[in-house]
Amino acid sequence: MSEDWQRLSARMLAVHPVQEVVRLLPVLIGVLFIGRGGQGQIWSLVGLGLAIAAGLLRWFTTTYQITAEHVRVRRGLLSRKELSVPRDRIRTVDLTSRPLQRILGLSRVVIGTGRGDWQGAMGVTLDSLATADASRLREELLHRRTEQTEGLVDVLAELRPAWVRFGPFTLSGIAAIGVVVGSLANLFNEVRIDEDDFGMLQSLVGRVASTPVWVIVIVLLVLTVVLVSVLSVIAYVLAFWNFRLARGEGTLRVTRGLLTTRQTTIELRRLRGAEISEPLLLRAARGARCSAITTGLRGEHSGSVLLPPAPRAVAHRVAGDVLEDPATATAELVQHGPRARLRRHTRAFLFAAAVTGLFALLWWFADWPAWLWQVALALFPVGALLAEDRYRNLGHALIGGNLVFRQGSLVRRRQVLATEGVIGWVFHRSFFQRRAGLISLTATTAAGRQHYTGIDVPAAEAVALADAAEPGLLEPFLVRR
Repeated sequence: MSEDWQRLSARMLAVHPVQEVVRLLPVLIGVLFIGRGGQGQIWSLVGLGLAIAAGLLRWFTTTYQITAEHVRVRRGLLSRKELSVPRDRIRTVDLTSRPLQRILGLSRVVIGTGRGDWQGAMGVTLDSLATADASRLREELLHRRTEQTEGLVDVLAELRPAWVRFGPFTLSGIAAIGVVVGSLANLFNEVRIDEDDFGMLQSLVGRVASTPVWVIVIVLLVLTVVLVSVLSVIAYVLAFWNFRLARGEGTLRVTRGLLTTRQTTIELRRLRGAEISEPLLLRAARGARCSAITTGLRGEHSGSVLLPPAPRAVAHRVAGDVLEDPATATAELVQHGPRARLRRHTRAFLFAAAVTGLFALLWWFADWPAWLWQVALALFPVGALLAEDRYRNLGHALIGGNLVFRQGSLVRRRQVLATEGVIGWVFHRSFFQRRAGLISLTATTAAGRQHYTGIDVPAAEAVALADAAEPGLLEPFLVRR
């Protein structure tokens, strides 16, 4: 590409003003309703004009330059700002396209460095470029050429319509409900809607007030379940429609999205492992997610997705294909023994006893209802079941050149980390762990979350595991017998 300073696509002039108007829409509506004597309309028009001007100004004040060593972006009018990223620090180049951008053939380019010091955690952003130019820029910055990778693409996974059934088990609809309720509350507060002005609303409130409480609770629960399920399915489709995971020449490429599309490229040489996560509801539906443990995506968790919620068997296959070792995703792990089991059951019992005892004391001394401590008795069997599940999910193994940890109950995670990516070990023992002869072994790495822990591993096994994973690293600290 030319090293001259260039402007973004002129077609963004039809995109950014619309985006600014949408972003300020709640404020503009509030001003329209609150204003008196016709002034609300005037100030709304003024605000609309300022939003459009701000969108247009971004094109006139933004330029970028691609050189052999750097990517530079200049923006601003009164306060001029220049961002510069060395090309050898570029880890990812993601392309996203919102609906209006897709119609106009534009893409938003996010150049990530894996650090938080370049325009936050997102790196340098070019919004917007022509889609063809954006694709060429991505190939150039990642030292790949499209001509080299044509015909060498191996598709590892594609979305099946039947996978949408896992949407309700992700509970992503709860966040959507929160956003909608918050937005409506703010809008009603801004326009000062009074229920006395609406007879229908008063009638509805009166009927609800005369309905038995248990009926209201059941109806609200049913409506919540239905609404969360529907919104979760919609969120799943919007986020993962057209999902495709493909392996090219030295890269993994993930494409997904219905209205807003996103293309993420992960270099295989930066891949350090994979994680299979199974939240409790998704696990009950025999589903799982899969994500990459890789350098260069720090603070960009959504960019590490290798598979959306899908059948568990598919998640295991994808993890095995990506790591080129199917055993890491399915092999039986070494359990942590009876002392680890006892710790989980002891903590569950003590929690149930504390809650039940507290309610019993309040019933005895403060005349609280007796049903509180009676209901709390259910914590004993429920806690025992949860403790047993947590223990059964504990495990570790060293398979080939990969370290495998598994733990969790509400969210069960199987983490596979290449031993070559381990840069250190942390051995942690609490007072009670010391008495039980257990250790929490943490492998530190530059990838993913930067640390992965095997919880309550028998002490001798933890030391042997770390020594076998990285021979010689612990040698100065070991006493051989």
